[in-house]
Amino acid sequence: MESKLFLLLVTVGFTVIAGEYVRPQPRKDLQVPWDAKPSSQSQQVHISLAGDKHMRVTWVTGDRSAPSIVEYGTSSGKYSSVAQGESTSYSYMIYKSGLIHHTVIGPLEHDTVYFYKCGGQGPEFQLKTPAAQFPITFSVAGDLGQTGWTKSTLEHIERCKYDVHLLPGDLSYADYLQPRWDTFGELVQPLASARPWMVTQGNHEKESIPFLKDGFESYNSRWKMPYKESGSSSNLYYSFEVAGAHIIMLGSYTDYDEHSDQYKWLKADLSKVDRQKTPWLLVVFHVPWYNSNKAHQGEGDSMMAAMEPLLYAASVDIVFAGHVHAYERSNRVNSGKSNTCGAVHITIGDGGNREGLAQRYEHPSPEWSVFREASFGHGELEIVNSTHAFWTWHRNDDDEPVRSDQVWMTSLVSSGCVAEKTHELRKILMSP
Repeated sequence: MESKLFLLLVTVGFTVIAGEYVRPQPRKDLQVPWDAKPSSQSQQVHISLAGDKHMRVTWVTGDRSAPSIVEYGTSSGKYSSVAQGESTSYSYMIYKSGLIHHTVIGPLEHDTVYFYKCGGQGPEFQLKTPAAQFPITFSVAGDLGQTGWTKSTLEHIERCKYDVHLLPGDLSYADYLQPRWDTFGELVQPLASARPWMVTQGNHEKESIPFLKDGFESYNSRWKMPYKESGSSSNLYYSFEVAGAHIIMLGSYTDYDEHSDQYKWLKADLSKVDRQKTPWLLVVFHVPWYNSNKAHQGEGDSMMAAMEPLLYAASVDIVFAGHVHAYERSNRVNSGKSNTCGAVHITIGDGGNREGLAQRYEHPSPEWSVFREASFGHGELEIVNSTHAFWTWHRNDDDEPVRSDQVWMTSLVSSGCVAEKTHELRKILMSP
């Protein structure tokens, strides 16, 4: 009897400490079956924003003579416009990629469904352009990979009525096995061909081989982002605008100190931001600066030291990061402490990677940490208007409508922080 009572007390005590939720185990890599398609048929189709009212369509063909044309229009099967693009390919040791096509279409009307066909043949796809004004919804998930949990994440995102997907690094987890880039492209095509996917690089995109291969060749060849359109010289960092938000995608794995090209570009980009036109300012990169998980501790410190003063002076509203395979949301924070004029930092590297969850946290939690949990999932940011946005995070093993974490956010424009820091920002932007 005493042993049973002891067991009951231990069980109750564990339940109180751990809560009702039991963290899931990793799932195995997906084995994507070989699907033989005509060599000229478009595969791995995805789209991305490419400047005002334009969209870049990317796809792969086995036929190296296939044209880089996209036919498109607002009626199925009736294409009123055609655009000519460019193509590239790359070799990686014994692997030879297919022909990778990049074609920009537009100008496109806002909040409109377009039907399109790649290369003059093959299946018809459809996409929806974002609205010109609020509300606008972003889905967010990093560290995707190709596992059973990835599949679950994508199914959840598909049920979300989002306009643009943000991916803060670690896409395919190919890790030198180049065919895994192809299977990843096929895996995400149903979603990425219908809504723009805006990505930045993570450590698993490096794939460098000393003296033989520079880093990011596969990533840069396959996932071309609007870096030229935003005045950047590198596909590893760029910016874009959608509705009333200005989004800056930074590179955690390229130089970022005050003398780097990335830092200089960031200053130039911020100098062009008009908070009357785009009251919300978001930043996305891979390695988190605010992280109370024991995984990857301190890895973002040097980038934070170089760039946080600039982002704080610019009144960045929200920072999204990945890398840590868990979820965490902070208060508005700056210089390691809660600050009402700082950014909310959200770590969301929980898309479904093969390495499993990062389950060990520091205790007690830092005062700036509001919510943290090692689970797979995705986030949704609905920017309702110039002053308010609603953030939700959804566990994969709940129904998508279930909000595991949620918070209303008020823009720094509406709080007066932007006006207060105008002089501080100008001083940094004018410094050599």
